[in-house]
Amino acid sequence: MASEGAGTAQGLVLLFESLASVFSTEIATLQTEPEIRLAQARYLGKKGKATELMKQLGRIPPGDRPAVGAAANRARESIEKLVEERLAGLAEASLAGELARSVDVTLPGRGRRAGTIHPLSRVRMEIEQIFLGMGYEVRTGPLIETEWNNFDALNTPADHPARDMQDTFFVEGGLILRSHTSPVQIRTMLAGPPPVKIIAPGNVFRRDDDATHTPMFPQCEGLHVDKNVSFEDLKATLITFVQRFFGPQTDIRLRPSFFPFTEPSAEVDASCFLCQGKPPARATCRLCKGTGWLEIGGSGMVHPNVLAAVGYDKYDVTGFAFGMGLSRMAMLKYGVTDLRLFYENDLRFLQQFPAG
Repeated sequence: MASEGAGTAQGLVLLFESLASVFSTEIATLQTEPEIRLAQARYLGKKGKATELMKQLGRIPPGDRPAVGAAANRARESIEKLVEERLAGLAEASLAGELARSVDVTLPGRGRRAGTIHPLSRVRMEIEQIFLGMGYEVRTGPLIETEWNNFDALNTPADHPARDMQDTFFVEGGLILRSHTSPVQIRTMLAGPPPVKIIAPGNVFRRDDDATHTPMFPQCEGLHVDKNVSFEDLKATLITFVQRFFGPQTDIRLRPSFFPFTEPSAEVDASCFLCQGKPPARATCRLCKGTGWLEIGGSGMVHPNVLAAVGYDKYDVTGFAFGMGLSRMAMLKYGVTDLRLFYENDLRFLQQFPAG
């Protein structure tokens, strides 16, 4: 076919017109899209029949070439239309086959898996509700802070280890990623006079990364400043909190400690709610490791220097502060041994926490 009459314009026109007819016969027997695409390439591809015919265009007079070009375009359009129609027919046949299959409408549906609240979010919301019930307000602040709000106003000296490069994330312009939510306390006191009664939940940043520490973790701190606020008020607040969070049988223990921003300062331990601190369960308790106590955070009376830094009269008002890591609280409450599980987004782990 390629050689018959190929030397004249009329011969080329006839050959192009026959291409579509021959292709129509060939495509009618093909049953899959790959077969159809392969046949299309044999006619319209770089080495296809139409391309080979176009190479002969240079042998005919220039005045006859437009007629040959028009015939070539008609052939190409006809072949492409045949391909489109054939593919559409295959798609319709496939859909009809799917619809023709029998469907048992009595079978149960697949349903959808309900999402759950992340355990860290669950713990944060529960803590917020407990303190809201005790008359506290929830306050937040920026993640990027000044050194003055994060350290200086909190009575932390310039040579304190917490300010070293290996402990604190420094950013441009003399700013840092806050290492605790205490700057929210400073901002709140600077914004107005006492009384102040707030909690400050939020993410903080420190250079730690192991089974019990992460570079970013959620924390919640509390602050109560007013006239005649005492250490007894601090202890009563902490007892109320742990009993509502861990259960009414929970007790607390305050151990002397040191923090630059509180004086006196105390580490806060809660009695183990798993073994109740009683033998023989205490000896084998996986949660408290036989001690009967669980460390949950730090606390103390606000240092007079902190009150003076924000413009409060340190002789007229007193206050207490406390803080806890929400990851730590979640680990204790749910018996999780590796902190990193909260951040790996493994559905097998997260699905253990019920929705709601």
